[in-house]
Amino acid sequence: MESKTIKISKDNYIWLLRKAAELQKEYHKPVSFDYVIENLKNNKMKKKKSIMEFAGIWGDMTDEEAEKLKKDIRKGWGKWEIPSL
Repeated sequence: MESKTIKISKDNYIWLLRKAAELQKEYHKPVSFDYVIENLKNNKMKKKKSIMEFAGIWGDMTDEEAEKLKKDIRKGWGKWEIPSL
């Protein structure tokens, strides 16, 4: 495999390092930065999910949790403003 050297910022390096740690924890084995980038690239290129995939996801929500969610949504919409053009 051919390799190339690239320059990235320290912030991007730390972000990439964290992604590598997440994958290592998930797969229980060391992963290379190349593997992390390949994994991210493949995940970004997957087809977006249909909203129908989320049907019934809150089926086990209690009435209290549903009321809190409604209140939070109303509160969020109350703060929303149309940006001036």
